[in-house]
Amino acid sequence: MEQVFAPWRIEWVERDDDGDGCPFCELPERNADRESRIVARSEHAFCLLNNAPYNPGHAMVIPYRHTGSYPDLDDEALLDHSRLVQRTLAAIDDGLDSDGANTGMNLGDSAGGSIDDHLHTHVVPRWQGDTNFMPVVSDTKVIVEAIDDTYDHLHDAFAAQDGVRDPGPDEAIVIE
Repeated sequence: MEQVFAPWRIEWVERDDDGDGCPFCELPERNADRESRIVARSEHAFCLLNNAPYNPGHAMVIPYRHTGSYPDLDDEALLDHSRLVQRTLAAIDDGLDSDGANTGMNLGDSAGGSIDDHLHTHVVPRWQGDTNFMPVVSDTKVIVEAIDDTYDHLHDAFAAQDGVRDPGPDEAIVIE
């Protein structure tokens, strides 16, 4: 078994998680955006940093409505979700100086997502040469930045966008 030392993950392991429900429904209700890794909120969706990132800055844009079916989103929620994906891509580019990004959804149990009953769009920053010998030879991915630092970079980048309100460093940027 390969091991990568990641001491910042202990906060997630030891979190007070007494809920058996959907984490994508519970996290926005906690009123602890930084702790929950929610970096931005719009009317119908929110941007959450992935706790098991493929790369630094791996985020998910998640509608507040609990559904695993993309066609279930009404036009207003669908447009808001898509616009938050756009803003997330811009924040990743501005805050992390990425060279590109992968975006996508795992819809349905057979698609391989770990949470299949609440749809979400993954936004994964990419850099030239971000794949090296580690995943190829040892099946191990190295994440080079602590998630708290990534949160700060993306929070600042969202805050610099037009049409937003910054309620402070521990709360998500509000897209108005």
